[in-house]
Amino acid sequence: MQPTPPQHDTPAQGTLQPDATGVKGRSPRERRRRRILLGVGGAALALVLTVVGGAYALQRSYNGQVERVEGALPTAGDRPAGTGHGENWMLIGSDRRADIPSMGARADALMIVHLAESGDRVSVVAIPRDSWVPIPGHGTDKINAAFSYGGPRLLIRTVEQLTGVRIDHYAALDFGGFVEMTDALGGVTVTITEDTYDPKHERSWQAGTQHLDGVQALDFVRQRVNLPNGDLDRIKRQQAFLEALAGKALDTRNPIKIDRFIRAVTGSVTVDETVTAATLRKLATRLLDVSLLEYVTTPVDRPAARGKQSVILLDHAGAATLFEAVREDRIGQYVSNHGGANTVDAVR
Repeated sequence: MQPTPPQHDTPAQGTLQPDATGVKGRSPRERRRRRILLGVGGAALALVLTVVGGAYALQRSYNGQVERVEGALPTAGDRPAGTGHGENWMLIGSDRRADIPSMGARADALMIVHLAESGDRVSVVAIPRDSWVPIPGHGTDKINAAFSYGGPRLLIRTVEQLTGVRIDHYAALDFGGFVEMTDALGGVTVTITEDTYDPKHERSWQAGTQHLDGVQALDFVRQRVNLPNGDLDRIKRQQAFLEALAGKALDTRNPIKIDRFIRAVTGSVTVDETVTAATLRKLATRLLDVSLLEYVTTPVDRPAARGKQSVILLDHAGAATLFEAVREDRIGQYVSNHGGANTVDAVR
């Protein structure tokens, strides 16, 4: 069976300009609210369980719902060497819970989640899905095409080749699960800075605070047309939603809602086969010490056209500096020197 070719959205309007803002100190409560971001991937599932304080039997029950995919991690000898500085997860958001290329899955959100060796910092580095990069065995294409061509293994090979960062684990979230997760918590609240209209989903967004149910949340994270910075603004929306979802989950005290939320998360997550229940519990303990979570987008040069495709050309010099910082576990120094941390408390 031939792989389903990657799907491409209508070209976004406007010029892509990364937002560079400094990282500000936050209160203990705000820091606590940020710790759950990874819960929408396989990694922070363990954090959710720890916060809830569920018994081991319940942890086994939740863990049993997490789907694992064999062969997600590359085995080729040309992988980057591990540095021993921190841990790196490849976190993706996909249109459906599928890791088989022939099923037409797309990687609509790509993030390297770096856990600092010190244990107190988590950095989420977004890679625009339309980034024009070499894909092993397939020439040059949008980076999300790697997922369509060869599933998580080829995507991780492509990301490792691009960044020089060795990926330790893989986690994928079905975007369709956003609906169930959001509704399980009674909706989430986000702040939008500008009025905008999404013609694809025929939805108007008004500036101000918006309370989103599950269907609205899914439309919110999928929009890119009519956003001034296209896919870069969509990345910030995705991160803003994840933070809002995290905060609502941590503030929820209703055990029924908590159970529904965890089951919605675990029912939408796929991880690599090396992620065991013990891996998640160990990671949960580690994540409880996190005091700073920051969002960074890979530096972009400009939007461009390749044939009929609208693509993003990366700033390769800037990207090389960022990913060197990831490898050497000094993203904090990178942000201090170069800026680039995304503010997601209010987004377009």
